[in-house]
Amino acid sequence: MIEAENLTKDFFISGSDTPFKAVDSLTFKIEKGEVVGLLGPNGAGKTTTMRILCTLLAPTSGTAKIAGFDVSTQPDDVRKNLGFVSAGTGIYDRLSPEELLQYHGRLHGVDDKTIKERTANLFAILGLEMYRHRLGAKLSTGTRQKVSLARALIHDPPVLIFDEPTAGLDLISTLGLLDTIKELKSLGKTVLYSSHHCSEVEKICDKSLILKDGKIIWFGDWRNQEPNAQGLAEFFQKLSGYTTQPEAMSI
Repeated sequence: MIEAENLTKDFFISGSDTPFKAVDSLTFKIEKGEVVGLLGPNGAGKTTTMRILCTLLAPTSGTAKIAGFDVSTQPDDVRKNLGFVSAGTGIYDRLSPEELLQYHGRLHGVDDKTIKERTANLFAILGLEMYRHRLGAKLSTGTRQKVSLARALIHDPPVLIFDEPTAGLDLISTLGLLDTIKELKSLGKTVLYSSHHCSEVEKICDKSLILKDGKIIWFGDWRNQEPNAQGLAEFFQKLSGYTTQPEAMSI
């Protein structure tokens, strides 16, 4: 459902004849129903990779596909099959959650009857019914993030990409979001989940896709490689050579 083959993105820096490779020949495949954690230090290429997959940035070379559609040549089809959630919720202050979902549902070509049914279902699952008519400006950070997730799901996409969605959330909101992602997996959704927190990835992900300097240094289930490791953070440290304080072992 999410595929990349030799995916590369170069940036040309003023004063340099050599391009900077933010993403360097990435090849991977995430199957239907898999939840994969995207990890790496700042500057590893995570954000650039996600921006390419979301059709926000064109690759220099190589290909990427979402649900079988090419991000470069079929961007409209990609967007129809993709939901994106980030730390910046993108909630409009002057719209209520109900109005926001209606707006985005129509943008994706969903008919009003289906929008109404899906809105009711999503509000029930995410505990948003009591906020249905409250303006976005009056919602808490955690509630805004739930609304952002509902917005990403209103057109029922088979693929979801999360970019550090728990940033700024309290513990209860974080656990609730992680439980929701587990539920999405049970529904057969394919999820790419970027985070700086290994504990989150351990809780919900089947595999880890770890980047360093724009390259893949690991793709798979780390438990099969290092069954004696104390956790994913320790595995990452051994794999990458980075040194981190134990209390700060979040990537």
